[in-house]
Amino acid sequence: MSDLIPFSTALRERSSNAHAGSEHAGFMADLVKGEGTREDYIALVAQHWYIYEALERTAELMRRDPVASVFITDKLTRLPALEADLEFLVGPDWRDRIAPLPTTRRYVDRINEVGATWAGGFVAHHYTRYLGDLSGGLFIGRLMARRFGFETNGIGFYVFDDIADPKAFKDVYREQLDAAPWDAAEQDRIIEEVLLAYQFNTDLFEDLSAAKSASAVA
Repeated sequence: MSDLIPFSTALRERSSNAHAGSEHAGFMADLVKGEGTREDYIALVAQHWYIYEALERTAELMRRDPVASVFITDKLTRLPALEADLEFLVGPDWRDRIAPLPTTRRYVDRINEVGATWAGGFVAHHYTRYLGDLSGGLFIGRLMARRFGFETNGIGFYVFDDIADPKAFKDVYREQLDAAPWDAAEQDRIIEEVLLAYQFNTDLFEDLSAAKSASAVA
């Protein structure tokens, strides 16, 4: 990879098509356009819980890694908010009423694998999820609040009380990506892992659509 192009720029440019494809997958597009239901939104929140449980559990392991630990901050932690959202949306027995979809299982397995063995791979998933949450996620949270009449309950996942300026936070994160001691080969591996993370997201939306269709038939 050329030294003239910052890693964060190369990463964003090489993953832009995958990012756009994931954002515009049918299930998510319908939800954003107001064509999805409250049950659709709840189904998405449930799958997010499994993904972030894996991501934040492996983050605790990566806190000891000199490279990965730079990116880990409690300001990004989403799991408590997701659990509060599910209690509000589903009820106190939400843990017994949700289950991971096939893609979610594969996604979680991959996060667990790289989170135990590969700092760059962990950062790839960390970057894909959290910078997305601080960008499109904030927009989605506002949409869901208007669509379903939520205030804070139900959309806590999208509320980052500890990050006053998301743009400044993302700028610093990208500076950290540029400063990480990865050679060109490792940077390429990380970009490929980001592309895999986006594919998991796209596949998850397809799973959610399939589950919705199956439920409608039943």
